[in-house]
Amino acid sequence: MIADSNSNIAWHRVQLKKNRGVLKALEIAQFRIGGFSGAAGQSQQRAIACLKRKISESERCIADHERRTKRPLATDLRSLASVSWDSWNTHVPSRRLPSRA
Repeated sequence: MIADSNSNIAWHRVQLKKNRGVLKALEIAQFRIGGFSGAAGQSQQRAIACLKRKISESERCIADHERRTKRPLATDLRSLASVSWDSWNTHVPSRRLPSRA
């Protein structure tokens, strides 16, 4: 994985990995036990819903960042024509000084 220069995005990537692992563990436990009942079941469902919300929030933040910063990988004419390349122009024309003749 490439290191992120934006610490907020790096934090979201770490949280995404952590929350996916916790969600997987909760769902496996729920499957092995056969579901929880009563107050424990409601608490479990709330925890799963909260983790899914956090995961979708991190995914949305990361996707938005990648949409703004990544160049398109495809090289077909249609995908390249739909991209605004103004933001990728790294060559800034400098003002030419009048030549002394």
